[in-house]
Amino acid sequence: MRNRAPLTPNQFDPLPLGAIEPRGWLRDQLEIQAKGLTGHLDEFWADVSQKSAWLGGDGEAWERGPYFVDGLLPLAYELKDQKLIEKANAWVEWTLTHQRPDGEIGPTSNSDWWPRMVMLKVLTQYEEATGDPRVEPLMTRYFTYELAELPKRPLTSWGRYRWQDNVLTVLWLYNRTGDPRLMELARLLREQGFDWKESFKSFPFKGKQTAQSLGLDRTHDNTDRAMQAHGVNNAMALKASPLSYVLTGHAGDRAAVYQQIGELERYHLLPNGMYSGDEHLAGDNPSQGVELCTVVESMFSWELNLAVLGDARFADRLERIAFNALPGTISDDMWSHQYDQQPNQVACTRGQRQWSSNGPDSNLFGLEPHFGCCTANMHQGWPKFAESLWMGTADGGLVATAYAPNRVTIELPGKESGAHQPKTFTLDEETNYPFDGMLRFTVHTGRPASLPIVLRIPGWAAAAKLTINDGATETIRPGCPQAAYDGRLHGSGANGTPDGCLFHTIRRTWKEGDRFELLLPLEPKVTRWYRGSVAVERGPLLFSLKMEQDWKKLDQHAELSADWQITSETPWNYALAVDANNPGRTISVKTDLLGPVPFSSQQVPVQLTVYGRLDPAWTLFEGSAGPLPESPVSSSAPLVPLVLVPYAAAKLRITAFPLLDMPENRAEVQSH
Repeated sequence: MRNRAPLTPNQFDPLPLGAIEPRGWLRDQLEIQAKGLTGHLDEFWADVSQKSAWLGGDGEAWERGPYFVDGLLPLAYELKDQKLIEKANAWVEWTLTHQRPDGEIGPTSNSDWWPRMVMLKVLTQYEEATGDPRVEPLMTRYFTYELAELPKRPLTSWGRYRWQDNVLTVLWLYNRTGDPRLMELARLLREQGFDWKESFKSFPFKGKQTAQSLGLDRTHDNTDRAMQAHGVNNAMALKASPLSYVLTGHAGDRAAVYQQIGELERYHLLPNGMYSGDEHLAGDNPSQGVELCTVVESMFSWELNLAVLGDARFADRLERIAFNALPGTISDDMWSHQYDQQPNQVACTRGQRQWSSNGPDSNLFGLEPHFGCCTANMHQGWPKFAESLWMGTADGGLVATAYAPNRVTIELPGKESGAHQPKTFTLDEETNYPFDGMLRFTVHTGRPASLPIVLRIPGWAAAAKLTINDGATETIRPGCPQAAYDGRLHGSGANGTPDGCLFHTIRRTWKEGDRFELLLPLEPKVTRWYRGSVAVERGPLLFSLKMEQDWKKLDQHAELSADWQITSETPWNYALAVDANNPGRTISVKTDLLGPVPFSSQQVPVQLTVYGRLDPAWTLFEGSAGPLPESPVSSSAPLVPLVLVPYAAAKLRITAFPLLDMPENRAEVQSH
């Protein structure tokens, strides 16, 4: 559905829930999620059980119920899992049948605007999946109530900093009804909400924040400064300026998101694609943490921003997070998760760490480490990623925004007189990407269809090749032809213009059985990070030191739910002897079959071998890998081979390594 005037048109338009069917390893991952916490959390965790006030009980009445169903519902409908559908629909049904006469929704025991913003997102997904005619009238009544009530009871606290999530659903309804009062409400929410655009013009958080610097103590839990530096708030706020641009059409609103990204990247970007936030912005030291809520909320913002602005690099960032940071902080069986993950994470134990403001349980794997918000909110990551693999173009085509195995189906426009041919157009995508760079597509259409198919060319893909119907192979120019593209986005011009990243368009009349293949060569690459350290990548996958893992159970919550600590005797303080200019000379690649658990450490589909030396000067600090030595470093320790595995498979890991002084090590590495 296109944006209705006077809204600024999106570059791409999200498809409704149900248009994309996950397949292959992605379906395996979603099935694991369904068998894990997402499918069973309501059976033993009181906050989302039948006691929830969002189901009519006398229990938790704030964000946890809406958070939970915001991931449960799309998962249920993508898998067509009837048991999960019934669970998800129970939450929706209570909301639909308990709207009050004044239009208010939700529990009477809590009047906060914020949790209702989340439940509204649930309702939009439910309507797209089912077409239930009750949703739009309910939302109309609620937004009428909100428009009348906000002048008397304005946004405060979390709702003030997360207003953009409310605007998102207001615009969703406006595109369907055209009610002008909705435009008035969207503008009012923006006016009452925190001005993220203005705050980044003179960004005040240029390093690690602490409880003291944020004014946090026992009497001040959430100061304004702390709310501005809050990791999850910033993840959600990534979509504030793009949504403002949809409302206003102003170039300044479009450019503002690049200003915001630039400041966050300069001071807080970590190799896994995330901005640090443990609980608050914490600098670019890879031993700082990232909250799981921040991971899934940033993914949702990148998905939306990609639709609005069409910047291919947003999809690069989305994949980097989805294939690394998301599975890297959740156990293989998805029965436990961390509150905070670290790119350099050498122990997951209960104890004091250098968090900006979090507690000693934060990097345990468990049911509810530190706070339970992530327990409720983690579920949206994979399902919404699956929903965003394809989007629509303004001229009726399809754009492949991110890559994973799936089937997408859209309705063809118009009809042929007297014809009784199918009106749908389907594309099957077969691939083991991101572990393999080959993507195969097959067309299924009841009649010839002329529509563009647009393929994203990742910024790291230097020599992508496209073959159509077994014909001649054509080479596509690189997505981002910078000399050393490392996935950062703040190299844009002042107006936010992408630096050459592209989408490649195929225009032809498609017929049943047409095939095309896209090859994205996955070559090892070395990028530079904190204190000159290096990280090793291959396509969208980040690689980390393989460490043995000793899992010890600390607490039991349900039959399959427990809290765990992880320790290792594997040495970790290595400096790498890699050639950043010619990585292939110092990095070897070994591939294997992809197993039933895509990101498991038990069956790794790809691993790299590099060489390095122990650096005795690099030691533990407060339970974590201490501050990285400034690179390059020297070491007299023996040169040894080191195995690197995908970041998500290495629950204990080193990801950012000191770099050995290469000239004195090159000959010895090459002799090996």
